[in-house]
Amino acid sequence: MQSETTVDAAEVAKFEAMAAEWWDPSGKFKPLHDMNPCRLDYITSQIAAEFGRNLADEVPFKGLRLLDIGCGGGLLSEPMARLGAEVIGADAAAGNIPVAQIHAEQTGLDIDYRNVTAESLAAAGERFDVVLNMEVVEHVSDPLAYLSACHDLLKPGGLMICSTLNRNAKSFAMAIVGAEWVMRWLPKGTHEWNKFITPDELYDLIRRAGLDPVDRKGMVFNPVAWSWRLSDRDLSVNYVTASVRRD
Repeated sequence: MQSETTVDAAEVAKFEAMAAEWWDPSGKFKPLHDMNPCRLDYITSQIAAEFGRNLADEVPFKGLRLLDIGCGGGLLSEPMARLGAEVIGADAAAGNIPVAQIHAEQTGLDIDYRNVTAESLAAAGERFDVVLNMEVVEHVSDPLAYLSACHDLLKPGGLMICSTLNRNAKSFAMAIVGAEWVMRWLPKGTHEWNKFITPDELYDLIRRAGLDPVDRKGMVFNPVAWSWRLSDRDLSVNYVTASVRRD
């Protein structure tokens, strides 16, 4: 059985301290609320393409078992459930789980939220069609071991969507100086720049974990329009990847 080696207790504590603010669109998680439509656009299009689903259907993801690892308050788990997926939301920060559970109950959604790690789920034999791994890999202690657990959580033919932050001067300026120091959307120290991962580094880690990366796009913020968009070329700060388990 794999040990829970990739959980960084200090990183978990940061997000647990902010748990009650998950559903406040003007609070500490404002950047995720603003980014969510862009993230969902990518996630839904990749799932639909991989599994031959029509997004115009009422519940296009019916029959798919989906894991939202690092689910937080459920910002992605809830729309996935509305689209018909069987959703398990997992988070190492125990304080996030009751927040997510209460919000799901208030909105009439049946989501299985668990205070558990990717490694323990994999060791228990849990398997999924889709793993959402969004803004988590830059917070773990061992990215390769963590991505290997995500591989093990996928059924053959399963899809992992993984997003993170590039490591360069621009990402430091925007994600740390801008978001934490100037705008104060997040407490100082939420992100550690040296843990950011370049797109080529992430592709290499994904391959070493046994997955086949098939797509990547940037998520680009426009401060004038105050909106996010997907980009084929600009992966300089936030970006997202899609990978498939072939075996």
